[in-house]
Amino acid sequence: MIEFLNGTLTLFGDPTAVMIFGFGLIGGMLFGAIPGVNMLTLGAVLLPFTINMDPNHAVMLFSVIYCAGVFGGAITAILFNIPGAPENAPTCFDGYPMTVQGKSGKAIGAAVSCSAIGGVASAIIMMAATPLIAGWAVRAFGPQEIFALIFFGLAVSASVGAETLWKGWLSVFAGLLIATIGTDPVGGVPRFNGGSVMGFEFSSYYLSAGIHFIPMILGFFAVSEVFVQAMSIAEGKRKRPKASLEFPSLVEFWSVRFTMLRSMFLGFFAGILPGIGATLAAFLGYSQAVRWSKTPERFGKGELAGVVASETANNSATGAAMIPLLALGLPGGALTAMIMGIFQIHGMEPGPLIFINSSDLVWVTFAAMFWANLFIVFLGWLQTKTVVHILNVPFRWLAPGILLLATIGAFALRNLTIDVWVMFLAGAIGFFLRRTGYSAAGIVLGLILGKLGESAFAKSMQLMDYDVFGFFSRPIAAVLLIAAVLTVASSIWNEIRGRELQKALID
Repeated sequence: MIEFLNGTLTLFGDPTAVMIFGFGLIGGMLFGAIPGVNMLTLGAVLLPFTINMDPNHAVMLFSVIYCAGVFGGAITAILFNIPGAPENAPTCFDGYPMTVQGKSGKAIGAAVSCSAIGGVASAIIMMAATPLIAGWAVRAFGPQEIFALIFFGLAVSASVGAETLWKGWLSVFAGLLIATIGTDPVGGVPRFNGGSVMGFEFSSYYLSAGIHFIPMILGFFAVSEVFVQAMSIAEGKRKRPKASLEFPSLVEFWSVRFTMLRSMFLGFFAGILPGIGATLAAFLGYSQAVRWSKTPERFGKGELAGVVASETANNSATGAAMIPLLALGLPGGALTAMIMGIFQIHGMEPGPLIFINSSDLVWVTFAAMFWANLFIVFLGWLQTKTVVHILNVPFRWLAPGILLLATIGAFALRNLTIDVWVMFLAGAIGFFLRRTGYSAAGIVLGLILGKLGESAFAKSMQLMDYDVFGFFSRPIAAVLLIAAVLTVASSIWNEIRGRELQKALID
């Protein structure tokens, strides 16, 4: 507590530090809200300028950008079905349907509140248990446990946003198939990036890197939404959604208390593991909210618990991602890797000795992340008040702007034209998926988790001398795999029982 107070006094007692803190907070939120151009873009632009900065200020700046950037994309995800960053993609699943139903204020209020709660709780745990938790996570969680965790996440993803379980599984398998495009993670063998299509020889050097999930997300959610709204206008069915900021009542918060706690744990847990980060945390939080809900059929149609799960989990991962970086020198994601670069620029190495040699830097960073997450409540309200006015713009003017932003975001990712083509193709496919009862969310889940899962599986098999039963020799991995199999079996059983009951009612 004394160290935290000293860090807070150091932060707010220095006018330069306060200015940098404010810049990181606002910049992170704004860049997080722009599809495709996210906090990583801002971090990459600012990284060279940290050479001449005080290391305390530089590390603090990037830590604040991390916290604010993860939240920033929630507003556009809810209002326009456009996730500002990949970690906000699950927020679209229920956030935008709530906007269509005229409940955008409640969805935004829940996102703002839960982002702050998840982030503050993560920061508190980060300050209290960094050395202990980091050491345990690295010892207990290897590639086998990470693969089992991802497999468990995939086991429940089939029920997200599809009309039937079978359509949900087909959607997930389609995402897993797309994830195999590119280069084999073990042998480096090119896969599905060339050949003959309808008699034409097709080959693309750029597909060797695989299909990136950000153009897919932009296509499935932003471009397909433009097509859906255009069809609604043509059929005379479109109603202009209204937006405001309305915090959920205490009763509503109480009803999702277990969802918040579970997502907080999953987010923090995913953040600790190097290379996992807030994106997987958000998808795990959402999928487990569906798994444990008494009414899973309501998810994807405007369920408040879906917004709560996603935004609590992704912000809970921010503080946790700093634990392996500071305690062990292992970056948990792209932005924490940039922070590690800042340490090296200034001749420091993160690790156990950082708490002895640079304790002031550590506690200023901890204090900055705590206050950044707390200020999300106030800046989230301000951001909402400015962004919601876009809803008053006629759709015939808004649609080209959405497509332009999405195109810029897809191209800016890797400066590849093929990413733009992928985005528009995904948009067309997503439009037909939504009209036929398949799940665009399931495809995205399969794509993101598939890439991570394949890499973890390959590493696991090498460590176990290609003995697949070696997974069951590790208790945590065994429990997760058994839970995944039971989840799939219960889902199939419930689907069959539901069909039999429906048939009996008809007869």
